[in-house]
Amino acid sequence: MPTDWADATAGCVRLSCLRALSGPRLPFAAGAPFLAPRPPAFLLVLCPQYAMSDVAPLSRLTPEPLPDNIGSVQPGGGWIYHLELLWGKWRRWYLKTFRRGYVRRMAEKRIGSADGAPHEILDPRDLKYCRNLCTASWAPEDDPFRWREKIPFARWGLCELIVMSTVLIAVAAAIVYWLPSFWYLAVIPGLLLAEVVYFFRDPPREVPTEPGLVVSPADGTVVDITRLAHDPFVEGPAIRIGIFLSIFNVHINRFPVTARCIRQEYRPGKYLNALREASVRENEALTLYLEEDTPPHRRYTVRQIAGAIARRIVCEVRPGERLERGQKYGMIKLGSRTELIIPDDGQVEVTVSMGQAVKAGSTVMARYLADIPPSEKDDQRP
Repeated sequence: MPTDWADATAGCVRLSCLRALSGPRLPFAAGAPFLAPRPPAFLLVLCPQYAMSDVAPLSRLTPEPLPDNIGSVQPGGGWIYHLELLWGKWRRWYLKTFRRGYVRRMAEKRIGSADGAPHEILDPRDLKYCRNLCTASWAPEDDPFRWREKIPFARWGLCELIVMSTVLIAVAAAIVYWLPSFWYLAVIPGLLLAEVVYFFRDPPREVPTEPGLVVSPADGTVVDITRLAHDPFVEGPAIRIGIFLSIFNVHINRFPVTARCIRQEYRPGKYLNALREASVRENEALTLYLEEDTPPHRRYTVRQIAGAIARRIVCEVRPGERLERGQKYGMIKLGSRTELIIPDDGQVEVTVSMGQAVKAGSTVMARYLADIPPSEKDDQRP
């Protein structure tokens, strides 16, 4: 007998047939909660698993390797990115020359392999821009730089924060020193400095733990809620939710559900204003295709889209890696857009509306009622 729940129920009626027999679907207006009707009783008798999840389990997918155009966690590059790589090269030379004992100890504690990395992996700092290319890691207790996770700023933007802050402070100081009569002009770089510091902030988030929830993958404003007749990855109807991130939003991206990464796609492109609909099709973007580990193995798509100001996308997820709901996985540096596509399996309720402000990892975007215990359903229905 097969042990995988999906294999055991693979012979159940296909999702399309179930939907056809379930009766008409309720109309869906953008921004309004959507709740599909329950299936007729005879279907629940013919296929008990349908009563549990309202969908026939999808066949499990095999994770795919990274495409050739993803050569780091920041495939778009950038001059600060290359400056940091240069610093890393010098740091590794210093460690191998003057701190050989440290290098030896870190090598003994390393887990996984550095194969695939573009340079030597001497300590966790070397994984910052190539974590997705290899399997090397260190246990938390063996990571001497674990304290950096407590810094209230985005780790992927620390170099930009330092460089931009240094330049702006120097400009302000130069104005005050060389143009004392126009000292008030120093307010301009001062305000820009405040925005840079504010932009790269990384506040803690309380991630909801209730079953069946999909949380926001980004901070921002909901600008699109669209039903899709068919999504090729979801293999059925889906709902797309678009989030616009202004320069005043936190730009850390988080996983919407607990799932593993099946595939990644990077598309070089333009840098149109992220509010424009054309930005979804033409701007630089990095797309993650996710699959839940638990039945019915729902599939999701999360797309990071660069904007007119944001020109660097960061994603450190490894092929096949499993991340928890609300876990940080990357960022988009300055104003941008994030899209979330979720399966419309007949028992999904969208809980956000157009124009609503959302927070990554904490705002509930949708809930799957089939995953919620019966005792809680009545209280959570609108």
